Parts: sequence; structure tokens; C-alpha cells
Amino acid sequence: KERSLITLGALTALRASGELRGHIRGALNNGCTPEEVREALLHCAIYAGVPASSEAFKVAAEVIQESLQD
Repeated sequence: KERSLITLGALTALRASGELRGHIRGALNNGCTPEEVREALLHCAIYAGVPASSEAFKVAAEVIQESLQD
């Protein structure tokens, strides 16, 4: 779970949206809650920049919505 959140932070900083999508799914499957995912991405805004974090939030919103429909 913790490694998943760290990976989300690294991918957010790298602005790797394509990779981020799969790792958000993985984080949710590893027991992370949507709230924990959002908090990790919010934390990235300070260190990786707001544009990178905003991009990650868009991807996360899509993936979380998809996971709720499954």
C-alpha cells in the first residue's frame, strides 16, 4: 500500500499520466482508499507543482469513477 502511494507520487512528479492510470488502479487493488490516493496527489502539488498534480487528479478521478462502476 505504501509503495503504491510512493509510486503515485513519483509518476505525478514525472507527469507520466499513461503510467499513472495503471498504478492508480493498482493502488486501489492494494488496499488504498480513493481518499488516500487523493491525499497523495494533493501532497505532490507542493513538491512537484500544481500543474503536475492537477493532471494526476484528472486521471485519478477517471480511474476511481471506473472502479466504482465495476
